[in-house]
Amino acid sequence: MGMIGSILGILLGGGRNAIRETVEVFQPNAEASAIRDAARSTASLAQFAAEFTHPRRGWFDRLMDGLNRLPRPMLALGTLALFVSAMVDPVWFSARMQGVALVPEPLWWLMGAIVSFYFGARHQTKAQEFQKGVAETLARTPKVVANIQSLEELRHDKLVTENANGDNAALEDWRHLDELQ
Repeated sequence: MGMIGSILGILLGGGRNAIRETVEVFQPNAEASAIRDAARSTASLAQFAAEFTHPRRGWFDRLMDGLNRLPRPMLALGTLALFVSAMVDPVWFSARMQGVALVPEPLWWLMGAIVSFYFGARHQTKAQEFQKGVAETLARTPKVVANIQSLEELRHDKLVTENANGDNAALEDWRHLDELQ
């Protein structure tokens, strides 16, 4: 046995798992591969997080944000201005509306598409911001519940203290408050 053991030790690598090492030449170790993939993903996510934690907004980004805020107020104020101009100078307003009547229908369709896409994209952005706000609000729920419980305890403590002092008017006020709820 000693001789066979030493021959096998020489062939199989003396304490190492030579079969596993040989197989790993042809087939990668699934566990080690998963660990490498997880490390790669973690490093990639850390890089993205560092990159987008504090967005660096240049003058162009700020300018575009400012311009993106203009269409809604301009549409609203422009519409109000049309009403005012119709009342102040109906002849001038009518002349302008005759010019608008000459705009071809395909141009109106194009205008409608542009406005629809603008407001549709804006709605999508605002909906995502709203969902983020809802998530933040829901994350604060346990703290709000704890605060409400603390307030209820204070109300109960004050009611017991005032009742012990014989202050029936305060007790009636608390009963009235309970009836309103």
